[in-house]
Amino acid sequence: MRSRLFWRRSAAAAGTYASAALGFAATVVALHVFSTETFGLYALVLAMTAFVQSLLDLTVEEALVKFGFRYTTREDWGRLRRLFESAIAFKLAGGVLATALLLLIAPFANTLLHKHGLTTPLLIGAFIPLAQCTENVGGVAIVLRGRYDIRAFFLFVSMALRFTAIAVFASHGLSETIAAMVVAQVIATTAISAAGWAAFRRFPQHASVSLAEERRDILSFVGQSTAATAVISLTAPLSLLVLGRVSSTTEVAYYRAAMSPQQAFAVVSAPARLILLTEQTRDWERGTRDAVFAGISRYMLGMAALAVVILPPLLVFTPELAKLLFSAKNVGAVDATRIVIVAGALRMVYGWTKSFPVSIGRPALRIWTHGVELLVLIPLVAILGKEWGATGAASAVLASSVAFCVCWTFLFLRIRREPAPAGATFVEAALP
Repeated sequence: MRSRLFWRRSAAAAGTYASAALGFAATVVALHVFSTETFGLYALVLAMTAFVQSLLDLTVEEALVKFGFRYTTREDWGRLRRLFESAIAFKLAGGVLATALLLLIAPFANTLLHKHGLTTPLLIGAFIPLAQCTENVGGVAIVLRGRYDIRAFFLFVSMALRFTAIAVFASHGLSETIAAMVVAQVIATTAISAAGWAAFRRFPQHASVSLAEERRDILSFVGQSTAATAVISLTAPLSLLVLGRVSSTTEVAYYRAAMSPQQAFAVVSAPARLILLTEQTRDWERGTRDAVFAGISRYMLGMAALAVVILPPLLVFTPELAKLLFSAKNVGAVDATRIVIVAGALRMVYGWTKSFPVSIGRPALRIWTHGVELLVLIPLVAILGKEWGATGAASAVLASSVAFCVCWTFLFLRIRREPAPAGATFVEAALP
């Protein structure tokens, strides 16, 4: 049993790291092949797509994990089926609405951002939300079987397809690249949906049963998760769009390049977070709270030790790394990159905050903490970005990351002191 668990964790780590490496490599390829101006447009197109998708997409995945584990634990297969049916309907509706809104915005994108060359690639990129909408539902079905290793493999497949699209088509132009990315997303979503259906079919199959008295709890959970995810997902694309409004496309390109280390740091902790989400949600549902808190303490100690080791050489050799990865034409991103490296290391230590609120059934905690981050970040990007471009925007990222971590430290200490609720499970506690 231990050897099987070790294998699954190792495979999950390998798949997640491989997918992250491909994601980073895709950015590097785009930086080298595109001109700085075109890369800035590329970043703005993807930012606008992510922004609209975040506004209209309902985050049902977290409710699927939380209540999915609840229903499998008590073998309530009829409600599990209804939960998945509802989730697919919500995700499809969100994808359709996001695509429709992007198609409406695209003709006015150049005017909105004071740029040229955004309309055609944005018209094509508008179909990314629709192509992607049901991908995570299939992923949750796999996670509920305890196979986060297979989920990680499909993350790798998805990123491999995106990397291929960028590597093959970047030399042909921006619109062609975005079109290839849409096709890659369709293939990735189809593959994981098929695997998710196969995983779901392994549960005992019962007719769909009304969610009855739990419907309100689930809708509340979905509403809070959606609000939290919107705040989280809006942060990066909105900061890019704000910088694009107050500064040049070149500075947008430098800022997007500088943000790459933050993505890399998030990837370092990704396998651990995937495991934490699966195992800690199950532990919390079983009433073993101490195991959850102990796991977070171990995680933070491990990531803090790693940060102490890797930060000094990364900061010293940032100029050399920037020239190698971003190409010499983008060395203007060096100062911003150094600042983002510090912010990324800090967020890596606090990476557990992505899964913890879901595991304990309190997704609203993320609304408050990421809301603070957003309120600090966006005004500072507008002010500092206008004055110092990418470097100013990166400074805003560091300031907002510090505010985020301070908020979570306070909340975690309060939750740890709370008495355990009566019964074996915990659904939702009101925020103090």
